[in-house]
Amino acid sequence: MPTVSELFDAYALQGRDGTRVRMNFVSSADGAVTLGGRSGALGGKTDRALMQVLRTMADVVLVGAGTVRAEGYGGVRVGPDGVAWRRARGLDDQPALAVVSGGLQLDPGDPVFAEAVRRPVLVTTDATAAARGALFDPVATVLACGVDTVDLRETLDVFARRGWTQVLCEGGPHLFGALLADDLVDEVCVTIAPRFVGGEARRIVQGVAEADRRFALAGVVTDDEGFAFLRYSAG
Repeated sequence: MPTVSELFDAYALQGRDGTRVRMNFVSSADGAVTLGGRSGALGGKTDRALMQVLRTMADVVLVGAGTVRAEGYGGVRVGPDGVAWRRARGLDDQPALAVVSGGLQLDPGDPVFAEAVRRPVLVTTDATAAARGALFDPVATVLACGVDTVDLRETLDVFARRGWTQVLCEGGPHLFGALLADDLVDEVCVTIAPRFVGGEARRIVQGVAEADRRFALAGVVTDDEGFAFLRYSAG
């Protein structure tokens, strides 16, 4: 099994200058992004360790509201070793969490707010921020980025002004598709689980037109449970 130190080496960032968007997904060997409606059911011990490593390296974890609801997101946090790694590099103890929600169809009492170790950010449209933003003022910072739909390029610009240049996106598939459509994805980390699921589960990308978007294979890690961890780079 790869050690945490080996995972840090395998997924090391080449500097922190400039915005970099890194995706992280798990998929079954036949392409299913969920099992029983949740992606977490596909993972294993190394996959969970890798998620913590990637979060430790990130300035901000970006996730869609649908994934927050489906996966039951609580407070995103890294453990003591991750905190020490971040402090040694002059980073905040914990990465920020930003949730993309065009309609803000969340509840201020949801675990993602109630269990937060750092005040979350909600990214939404100008109109929704005006209509519902005040409801979340006690639990989150609302960022209006886009008139009718969330403008992801503007979102990343706002993040950069906050010093958040290393962005880890954990889905869902429609948010991944929107980032791909805007040519904003720099790296894709895919865990391939040794499972064949069938059924009607979606792929890791949804809602974007077909195109030949080519990435280079930048690294491969395997573990004793049969998982393969693939790292793709846009170059």
